[in-house]
Amino acid sequence: MCGIVGYVGGQNAAPLLVEALGRLEHRGYDSAGVAVVGSRTRVTKRAGRVRDLAEVLPKRMSGQVGIGHTRWATHGPATDLNAHPHTDASGAVAVVHNGIVDNAAALRARLTDQGVVLASDTDSEVFAHLVARSTADSLEGKVVDALDAVEGTYGLAVVHADFPDRVVVARNGSPLLVGVGDKEMFVASDLAALVRHTTTVAHLADGELATVTASGFTTFRRDLTRTQTEAREVDVDPSAYEHGLVDGRPRMYTEMLEQPASVERALRGRLDERFATAHLGGLEMDARELRAVRRVKILGCGSAYYVGQMGASLIEELARVPADAEPASEFRYRSPVIEPDTLYVAVSQSGETIDTLLAVEEIRRKGGRVIGLVNVVGSAIARACDGGIYLHAGPEIAVASTKALTTMFVGFALLALQLGRVRDLSVADGRRLVAGLQNLPAQIEQVLSTEDRIAQVATALAEAESLFFVGRVRGFPVAREGAQKFKEISYRHAEAYQMSELKHGPLALISPEVPTVAVVPDDELTDRNVAALHEIAARGGPLVVVTHAGVDLGELQAERIDVPRNERELDPLLLTVPMQLLAFHAALALGHDVDKPRNLAKSVTVE
Repeated sequence: MCGIVGYVGGQNAAPLLVEALGRLEHRGYDSAGVAVVGSRTRVTKRAGRVRDLAEVLPKRMSGQVGIGHTRWATHGPATDLNAHPHTDASGAVAVVHNGIVDNAAALRARLTDQGVVLASDTDSEVFAHLVARSTADSLEGKVVDALDAVEGTYGLAVVHADFPDRVVVARNGSPLLVGVGDKEMFVASDLAALVRHTTTVAHLADGELATVTASGFTTFRRDLTRTQTEAREVDVDPSAYEHGLVDGRPRMYTEMLEQPASVERALRGRLDERFATAHLGGLEMDARELRAVRRVKILGCGSAYYVGQMGASLIEELARVPADAEPASEFRYRSPVIEPDTLYVAVSQSGETIDTLLAVEEIRRKGGRVIGLVNVVGSAIARACDGGIYLHAGPEIAVASTKALTTMFVGFALLALQLGRVRDLSVADGRRLVAGLQNLPAQIEQVLSTEDRIAQVATALAEAESLFFVGRVRGFPVAREGAQKFKEISYRHAEAYQMSELKHGPLALISPEVPTVAVVPDDELTDRNVAALHEIAARGGPLVVVTHAGVDLGELQAERIDVPRNERELDPLLLTVPMQLLAFHAALALGHDVDKPRNLAKSVTVE
């Protein structure tokens, strides 16, 4: 969601900035622009894609210092004027901003009263005017003055024609990092923009600013006192961040195929066969501390929330500890009670999801213990937590999460196993689950091998304007994730319900035009689930049943998708993979860009 890039060095900045913006397209955006400082500050911006910006970029837009931005609209529609960078009246100052200015209306009114003519509808434009109107002698001082007037979140990069050798950046709630090159420096909100040029990066902390010049960078606080943030080498494969089609296939497709390997990585070195348990050193909790946990609260947004529900079920079943999941976006607004014996778990692929990060900060502020389940090393949530579990899924570029979600489930299974074994989970059950986890990669491969059959079913589902996804207990979070995937990339209305709730309202909507995708594992609730399917069929509702081989559906007329059996506690993961394929092939049948669904962003960094 929005993207920032910056460059200071010996090369012409404009083409480098445009290329870097192209690597942030997965974040979701509706306009793009660049500002370059030469003899003056020159700005080019355009609503639409980065390619549209590239087409109108002046060939003589020269300068070795510049900033760029991809905007995801919050204040005002996607227009050329609302695109970033924003400038002051003189055109000397240019600013790009991620985040939300909470007091934007008051600042806009104040500036208007002072005679400033605002060119856009955005909250971000106020930064440019505040910087320009500051009487401070340095660009750093001018930026600090502007920040002192602002309430809200920001990742900010500023250039000024009077200080043509530098970019000043600031962070508060929205990610920013500095990349170190050879006599050149880079700025970005996402590592993907930098890896082609450098993998030596410094992550700014909240409340921190940096001055970036060709010779290096310095970091400081708003009182201008220096901080000691250092750049470190990041162990990444730059080719893994390449966007667009891979061998002619969308990134979402390749990321689905990578799931067996990503699950193997998530398990590597974490299973202890001798003691039939898991070992998660990143938790930084010994057995005594784990035994002291009396409740687990899981916080995430979107798919991370749904897999958190799966995780809560795992923890309750295996560790016999009360556990539940809650949307992180709601958590801090209800003035939650933070309990000292509750373990809080923050779940986020990017590690930068603003709602989840703010929930973490609320927990820490009130003395709670929180661990992170994230995929990006060095991300804000990872740094804010007391410990955690890295997913090791590898870079995930497509907006719809697949391999990160499956490794999140594995992370919860490992946590549940470790919690269970320090309590009452037997050695026999521990061994059963260790074996089940070890079998997951090959079984995911089996599910993926049935793609052609699932694609046929998905093409038929794509014709429906509205669908139900239903499941019960372990199957309900799978149904919720299935509905989420289907709606976000096929744009069909998809709603998830507990199977047991059908008679309490949703059954009124069942008709031949409304298909139902049902999650029916072979477990203690199979008979009840099948009975509910008969109620749907009796009302003419088309059925797709994701289940296990051998489950008797009786005389039901239904499309059937079978997945391999694992242990009952681990089955939800295997039942989830067909949901990804159904959504993917439905979206393809409808002609949609599965990697860049409309109105959505990979990393949600504004509330």
